[in-house]
Amino acid sequence: MSSEEESKALQKQASCGLLTSQVFPPSRTVRHSTMASITTTCAWHTLPNEMKLAVVENLDSNDAKAFSKVDQRTYAICVPTLFTNVKLGSLEQLQSFLDNVPRGYRHHVQELDLCTQPKDRTNQEFTSYHASRAQTDAIISLLIACPRLTKLALRMAGSLDKSIITPFAYLPELRQLTITNCSDEEQFPLSERLVVSIAATIPGLEQLSLDKISRSKMHAPELEGVYPYVPLVFGDDDIPDHPILGSELSLPSLLRIPTLRKLIIRDTHLGDARWATTSVACRLEVLDLGSCYHENEDFNRVCTERIMAAVGPTIDEFSLTTSVSDTVFAEPNVTPLPRLRKLHISPFFPVDSVVDTMSNMAGSPIETLSMQCYEEDIVDVCAALEDFLSLRVERGPEFYDKLKQIDVAVTASDHLSHDDEEDEERVEATKRLQEFCRDLRLSSVVGKASSESTLAHGPSPLGPSRTSSIPNLDKLVHERAILPN
Repeated sequence: MSSEEESKALQKQASCGLLTSQVFPPSRTVRHSTMASITTTCAWHTLPNEMKLAVVENLDSNDAKAFSKVDQRTYAICVPTLFTNVKLGSLEQLQSFLDNVPRGYRHHVQELDLCTQPKDRTNQEFTSYHASRAQTDAIISLLIACPRLTKLALRMAGSLDKSIITPFAYLPELRQLTITNCSDEEQFPLSERLVVSIAATIPGLEQLSLDKISRSKMHAPELEGVYPYVPLVFGDDDIPDHPILGSELSLPSLLRIPTLRKLIIRDTHLGDARWATTSVACRLEVLDLGSCYHENEDFNRVCTERIMAAVGPTIDEFSLTTSVSDTVFAEPNVTPLPRLRKLHISPFFPVDSVVDTMSNMAGSPIETLSMQCYEEDIVDVCAALEDFLSLRVERGPEFYDKLKQIDVAVTASDHLSHDDEEDEERVEATKRLQEFCRDLRLSSVVGKASSESTLAHGPSPLGPSRTSSIPNLDKLVHERAILPN
């Protein structure tokens, strides 16, 4: 029976007033002393509320939505489940939610994905001060009514009024925050000062993901009017001082948030020299740094190495977008990343730099290497990984002696035309890599990149992904090279 059919059957049973104990978790099933299961029939509405909640809590969101339509009393029982995870994909949906959902229901929201972009993106009226203030007030009204919020994704259409900072101080359970500028950064930049102040105001923030955040002229005056003309935010000096950070609300000040454990920054200029001098108060475990598309590869590499050196001692998992050339990372006794066990390489990483970068990262006790690539690059990626493994053999047993697994995740390319001969070449390349891994007693998985929910799990360290369309690659999905006995 499909999930939809099960939902209809459950709804029909409840509408008749009957449910059996079989829908409850095993711990609630009545049993004889001989441990034989007994199935009893009882009226749904005669059950205690805690038993009804036990039923609803074991339903997925679609089943809970179907079940809630039985009657008003059943709907009331389903409300906490229905509003646990809320996604509002536009400014209009946000306003509709505020207008139509009772305030008391918002108390149940634990995960919220919110976008302030209007459906009509050609309408520029929303960029005016009054419209921005109206958006801010709407978000404040929602946040102050969601004290149980644990995960929040904010996709902003440019910046908001500084008053948006206030409600974050009253979200004691918020652990994961994602902030993205979904508008054109050139026209509607999102200030680093606003974002840093928001993050620092949250009492227990552990995971922070930022995408397309713009530098403030107040912290980066040297970038004004200088090629390559990085977008700057003007007029954000009115953002109030933070109780701990003061007026120093530049991106490096994120390292002064003591509760922070995971930091992801993408499509953002990371050229602030204060990354190397800011006092680090957090113990970051996961670091994912993207590149700034306004700058060249060498500039982005220097920025990445600077931040790696600053926070490296506690990092367990790291995602690379640029090459690493500083040989200090190759020496076990002096590497800034003495605890790094998991290394991810993004699809934007220059393939011809894989071997050199891995050689320069040899000072860390890396156990797992995972690399994501696009379909058209899979042959080159597998060849580069084979070259790295050959280097490992040449260097001897102490070179990457902790390495246990190498994975390749393939992301589909919509524009790629498929040729049987090219498809076969890609499959053969993956087989050669896995055979090499098997010979070296390494586990290996080559297959489709699996997409992850940004809100539920945070952005993937490997970036966005889609299902691969290589026909023969399906045979290799999650095919692990088995170690010999």
